[in-house]
Amino acid sequence: MTEIVTHEELARAEEGSARHTQTGPTGPALDPEAAKDAALLANSPTRYFNRELSWLAFNERVLAEASNETYPLLERLRFLSISGSNIDEFLMVRVAGLAGQVRRKIEETSIDGLTPSQALAATHEKVLELEQIQQDTWATLKNELGKADIHIVGEEELDAEREQWLRDYFVTDIMPVITPQAIDPAHPFPFVANQGIGVLFSLTREADDAPVMEMVLIPAPLPRFVRVPGEEAAWISIEDMICRNAERLFPGFRVNGYGVFRILRDSDLEIEEDAEDLVRYFRSAIQRRRRGLVIVLQLQGKFDPAAEDMLRNQLGLDQALIMKTEGLIGFSGLSAICDEDRPELKFEPYSPRYPERILEHDGDIFAAIREKDIIIQHPYESFEVVIDFLRQAARDPDVVAIKQTLYRAGKQSAIISALIAAAEQGKSVTAVVEIKARFDEEQNLLWAGQLERAGVQVIYGFIDWKTHAKISMVVRRETEGYRTYCHFGTGNYHPITARIYTDLSYFTAEPAAGRDAGKLFNFITGYVEPEATELLSISPMSLRANLYNLIDVEIANARAGKPAAIWAKMNSLTDPDLIDRLYAASQAGVDIDLVIRGICCLRPGIEGLSENIAVKSVIGRFLEHVRVWAFANGADLPSRQAKVFMTSADGMSRNLDRRVEIMIPMRNDTVHDQVLDQVMLANLLDTEQSWLVAEDGSSQRVGETENPFNLHRYFMTNPSLSGRGASLASGRKVPKLSLRRGNI
Repeated sequence: MTEIVTHEELARAEEGSARHTQTGPTGPALDPEAAKDAALLANSPTRYFNRELSWLAFNERVLAEASNETYPLLERLRFLSISGSNIDEFLMVRVAGLAGQVRRKIEETSIDGLTPSQALAATHEKVLELEQIQQDTWATLKNELGKADIHIVGEEELDAEREQWLRDYFVTDIMPVITPQAIDPAHPFPFVANQGIGVLFSLTREADDAPVMEMVLIPAPLPRFVRVPGEEAAWISIEDMICRNAERLFPGFRVNGYGVFRILRDSDLEIEEDAEDLVRYFRSAIQRRRRGLVIVLQLQGKFDPAAEDMLRNQLGLDQALIMKTEGLIGFSGLSAICDEDRPELKFEPYSPRYPERILEHDGDIFAAIREKDIIIQHPYESFEVVIDFLRQAARDPDVVAIKQTLYRAGKQSAIISALIAAAEQGKSVTAVVEIKARFDEEQNLLWAGQLERAGVQVIYGFIDWKTHAKISMVVRRETEGYRTYCHFGTGNYHPITARIYTDLSYFTAEPAAGRDAGKLFNFITGYVEPEATELLSISPMSLRANLYNLIDVEIANARAGKPAAIWAKMNSLTDPDLIDRLYAASQAGVDIDLVIRGICCLRPGIEGLSENIAVKSVIGRFLEHVRVWAFANGADLPSRQAKVFMTSADGMSRNLDRRVEIMIPMRNDTVHDQVLDQVMLANLLDTEQSWLVAEDGSSQRVGETENPFNLHRYFMTNPSLSGRGASLASGRKVPKLSLRRGNI
C-alpha cells in the first residue's frame, strides 16, 4: 500500500503492474477541437508532451527491463536499481523545482499548458504509480533470487552459525558507528542528510514504564546491504540488521515497534549571475544543497502515529511527497547485490576492442589520424584510445600544447593523470573544468585544484552557460609546420561510463577542424566570440540556426518533389521551437525518424501535424548516448549524398541556448558511411530493444518480428568501425545492414 500526501490533497494512483509491455500516456489528452483541425492544433499547447511525465515514461521503460525474462536475473535486478537511482535524481531536481515554483506561487505554464501546481500533482501521481510497480517488481525478483540461492534476509531466523555472525557483525561493525538519539524536548531533532535513512523506535523504559522515542540515523559510510558469509548467498539490509538487534542497542527498554524512513532533499543549485568568485560560490552552494528542503519522505513499516506526526512536523514538508510502503525503500541500494559472484546470472562479460587502425600503425595514434580521420564507437571500441591519445601527447617531445574540456571525468581519471603528466613535461596545458556539472561539482573542484598545482591553466568557463562540448586538442610540431589533432566526442571523458554508455569519438587532423577548435577554446577562455567557423556549429551562437537551415533544406526538397528525410538520434527532445520546425517538415512531406532514449515532448503520428514522424526509444544492455543528425539532401537515406553530423547537444533549450556545445559534419567518406550506414541504421533497424512512442505518449515494445535485430549484439559481435581492413583481410565478413522501406 502506498500513500501520497502533499500540501493539497491528491488523487490516489491506480495500482501498477510489475510486468509492463506498454507504458501509459505522458501528458494531457489532445484538445478534441484542436485535433480536428491541424492549423488549430499547431497553435495548441497540447501538441507537446509534458516534459516531466515524458521523463517518467522513459524510466518506466527502464523499469520494465527488470521484468524482461530474456535478461539474466542479476541484470534484471540492476535495472530495478537503476530505475530507483533515476527516480531519486528526478525527484531531487525536477520535482523539487516544480515544488519551489508552487511555493513561490508561480503560475506560468509549461509548453504543454500545465501550471506548476498541475504539473506537480500529475508528476506526484505518476511517481506513485512507478513506486508501486517497483515494489511489485521487487517482490517478484526477490522470490526468483531465492530460487537461485540468493536470499534477502528480513526478520526470519537463520541457522545458528549465521545468526551468531550477524550478532558479532552488529557489535563490531555497526554499533561503534551508529548513534541512537532520544527524541524529546531535551534533545533537538537531528539533521537528516539527503538520501538519508533512519529508524524510529518506540520504546518503554523498564525502570519506570516511561515511553521513549529513539532515532537511529544510518551513516552514509555503512553499506546498504551486507552479505552474510556462506556458500549460499544471504543479504540483509543495514536497516533490517539494526532493527533485529534493537534489544542489544537499547538494553533496559522494551521495543514496542519501529519504522524505517528515508528522505530526499532539493538538490538543484541555482547560479547567481553576480557571483564574484565562482569556485567559492560553488563550494558554499554544495554545502547549502545538503540542507535543501525535504521534497520526499518515504515511510516503511507500521509507523507509530505519534512518530509519523513528529517526522512530518520536524521535517517541514511543504509541497512534499509522502509515501508509505510495506516493501523496500531506496531501490538504488540494490546495486550491491548485483555484484554477487554469480556469472551465470549476469550478462556475458564483454571486452571492448582496441581500434584496428591504430594497431596497424604500431600504436602511433597521431600517425593513424594523419592517414585518415577515425571514428570509434564506445563501448564496443575501447575508451583507452582516448586516454592513449593524451598519454602519447604528454610524452611526445614534439607536442607543444594540449587543450581539453572536462565535464564529467569520474573519481579515478586517467585523463587527469595524462594532463598532469603533460604539464610536468613542460607542455602548455589548458583545461576547461565545468564545475556546474550537476552532482559532479565537488569532484570537479577537486580535479581543478590538482591540475592547477601541476601547472595546468584551469579555466572554469562561463557563469551563465555550462561548457558541455567534448573536445581535446593537441598541437604538434612537425616537418611541415604545426599540426593540430582533435578529438570530438558525444560523451564525457569518463573511463567508467565509457564502458556502459554508447558514444562516438571522432579523431581528425583536418586543418579547418583545428582552427575551429582553437576559436572555441579562445571563446571559452577569453570570451573571444568567433566571427565565423569553417566546420563547427557552436551553441549558443550558431548551432540552432544551422540546424534550422538543414531542416529547411529538407522542407524545400520535399516541396520540390525530391527525396526528403531526417534521421536523428539524441537523448532528449524538449525545445518547442525545434519541435515546431520538425512538425513543419512533417507537414511538408519530410520523412522523419527519431531515436530518442529519454524525454520527448514531440507527439508523433498525428494526422495533419506529425504523421510523417516516427519516434522510438532503445533501452538495453548499454545506455544509448550517441547524438547524430542525418539529412537526406536530395537522395534517399542512407546515401553518400546525405549530410551527417555528430553533436554533443540534445534537442533541448538548455543545449541550444544556455550551453557551449558543438556539432561537426562527417565529411570523410569512410567516417560518413560508418556513422550513417552502421550506427544510425542499426538503431533504426533494432527490434529487440526498441519501444515505439505513440501519439498519446505511451510506449509499446516492438515485440517479435520476422527479422529480429539487436543493435548491441550486432556491434559486440562484428569488427569495429575503425580500420576494418585487417579484419576483412582475414576473411571475417561484416554483415551489411540494409533498410527495409516502411519497416522503420
